[in-house]
Amino acid sequence: MISVAIVDAETPGNVGTIARAMKNFGLEELLLVDPPELDRDGEAYGFAGQAREDILPNAREVDFEYLVENYHTVGTTAITNEDARSHVRYPFRTPREMADSLDGVAGDTCLVFGRERVGLTNEEMAALDEVCSIPASADYPVLNLGQAATIVLYEFRTLTVEETQLPDPTHDRAPDDQIEGLHEQFGAFLEAIDHPEEKRGKARRLWRRLLGRAHPTDREVVTLRGIFRRARQRAER
Repeated sequence: MISVAIVDAETPGNVGTIARAMKNFGLEELLLVDPPELDRDGEAYGFAGQAREDILPNAREVDFEYLVENYHTVGTTAITNEDARSHVRYPFRTPREMADSLDGVAGDTCLVFGRERVGLTNEEMAALDEVCSIPASADYPVLNLGQAATIVLYEFRTLTVEETQLPDPTHDRAPDDQIEGLHEQFGAFLEAIDHPEEKRGKARRLWRRLLGRAHPTDREVVTLRGIFRRARQRAER
């Protein structure tokens, strides 16, 4: 299942616009982190179209940590012209490339959209599994939050609109809590081998991005966790 999360939205109208786009393209679960007041007589419900009947009333308020712990998370951001030396936002996929990479992968994914003015912070991006960015003119690459979400959800329609959805997944991604456990074991491994402390943050972000693109299976995660556990024990001896 693919869900949508909006982090710290400032404008109720954008929340309504995104809910409407979700309705257009077959998504149902909306998660809100620090949302504005969504008055039933206000612009959120006014902009939501038919999504005012189900998606908006059923939206759940959660914290950011809940997203990281319970979903394969895809952060959305403007292109930043950064390269492989920067592990926070790189590498990114376009919405179409991201949808293609998730096609046939079982498990819950959440598309995470940030604030109208500043998007997602570097700290938030570092905690997410993958990065999605919309190619736009270098002269003005920043899109309105509602517009950006509509473009991304349109490109994901092949996964969410029933007429074009594959009937059965061909790749079972490991549960998100197991993947998060693997991230924690990697961090403990870095400590055990005395990896330079000032480099651990970048190493963990690089590892998260790598694992996020790989969509490891349950067996692969179990195997890697076992390897890191034995490696850490040996290093500590």
